[in-house]
Amino acid sequence: MRPETAVLDIQGQFRVYTECYRADAAEKTIVMVNGSLATTASFAQTVRNLYPQFNVVLYDQPYAGKSKPHNRHETPLTREMEGQILLELIDHFNAEYVMSFSWGGAPTLVALAQRPKRIEKAVISSFSPVINEAMLDYLLRGVKHLGEHNRYEIGQLINSTIGKYLPSLFKRFNYRHVSSLDLHEYDQMHYHVSQVLEIDPQNYLTAARNINVPVLFMNGSLDEYTSAADAPRFAEHVQHSHFITIQGAGHFLDMENKAACRDSKNAVQAFLTPQPSASRAARYAYEPIQGNHAFAF
Repeated sequence: MRPETAVLDIQGQFRVYTECYRADAAEKTIVMVNGSLATTASFAQTVRNLYPQFNVVLYDQPYAGKSKPHNRHETPLTREMEGQILLELIDHFNAEYVMSFSWGGAPTLVALAQRPKRIEKAVISSFSPVINEAMLDYLLRGVKHLGEHNRYEIGQLINSTIGKYLPSLFKRFNYRHVSSLDLHEYDQMHYHVSQVLEIDPQNYLTAARNINVPVLFMNGSLDEYTSAADAPRFAEHVQHSHFITIQGAGHFLDMENKAACRDSKNAVQAFLTPQPSASRAARYAYEPIQGNHAFAF
């Protein structure tokens, strides 16, 4: 399973590294949106879950991964800029679906609020409309370590909080990756966190009311940072919201254990390509909750 790779010019402003996994039988294409400090490698398991049923597109933000060498890193990207990059990629790859993880939910919701014509459905995973007590503590500690470029503390913080349920091997890879980033990547994340701490949530949620496609919000039952209990508050803002809780999973969902991987795969595929058979739906150990949308980490 080898992807087609390319570095795309985005309006003469950014150059973005992309990977496209094309399947002969696939009729639909889905674009994946990373969380902060992550790269295309973060979606390795998710690609296996979605391919070959869908064509799958991955990309690195201009400041990260294989996009880094092709861009200047003079100022941080706003979520609006990241949303515009996503819109350009949706058009380029003729994508019908988009799926985000963690902070990637912010630019995804910004992009969806522009009502891209091709998009039919979206999945927003590990994202919350509120900053709860656990998240606030994580963000405050994070913004301190990021501002100091303290590699050790940043790696330790992520693995002991949102990454606490990752297998030990994944934690080692995660720490190695996070603690070896370029300084501009820490500055970008510092900007993201500062934005979250300073933003007026109502402004963000109001913009999300423009979204006119079904959105599945997927959260882990053990995730205390982007909590499944808080996620349904998106329903106050997004007209066609659906919610699902992956039992026994924390923030990183399909990376944490086999059951969470299986249930995440089933939930996404059932939402994007629903089956009429009630007997098949009955085999799932979780139920989607109808509702509506919107905020970010």
